[in-house]
Amino acid sequence: MLKISEGKKDNQSITLQLEGRVVGPWAGELLRVADGLLASETKVALDLADVSFADENGVKVLAGLRRRGAKLLRLSPFVAEQLKAFIAPAA
Repeated sequence: MLKISEGKKDNQSITLQLEGRVVGPWAGELLRVADGLLASETKVALDLADVSFADENGVKVLAGLRRRGAKLLRLSPFVAEQLKAFIAPAA
């Protein structure tokens, strides 16, 4: 399960607080929420301090959101390593 809450917010930016696991349908829900914000030209930051795990799809969603300009904040070492391994260039 993944809980998505609005954190710090102003007219042009928002921080989404994430808690739980970015897996399966929850990764899709995160993408849906973030897509809507990014489409409205809102700057998005994702606070991942309370995310314990991301599966392959979750990592793809996070990497894709980062490529589109979302900031990933306070990643746990485990999630940071998952993300780094996923976006590392092929040797």
